Amino acid sequence: MIKRAGLVLALAGAAFLTGCASPPKTLYGWDGYQPQVYQQLKGESPDQQIAEMEKALQTISAKGASVPPGFHAHLGMLYSLTGKSDQMVAQFEDEKKLFPESTAYMDFLLSKVKKGEKI
Repeated sequence: MIKRAGLVLALAGAAFLTGCASPPKTLYGWDGYQPQVYQQLKGESPDQQIAEMEKALQTISAKGASVPPGFHAHLGMLYSLTGKSDQMVAQFEDEKKLFPESTAYMDFLLSKVKKGEKI
């Protein structure tokens, strides 16, 4: 009986300590990225979305986190909608540097821009 009470107390203490543990650090800082993708799908102003994503980029950097895959590509697409092709190219190049697996797609989009096609 005493052994059983000790075991129950030990399990309860372990459960309590596990509940107090901090959550694991995520690989990427998602601040504002997912809501902005949704806002674009809803048709929100690209200029407003750019401002929000630039703010999210500063927040992510301040926390020492990494941007998630697609962040710079999405920001680049928003810049393309506003006619800011230099900034769009810079964002696509950043996406390629951070996520080499995106190189083929980013190069495809950049080639369309060089040909004067809309992306």
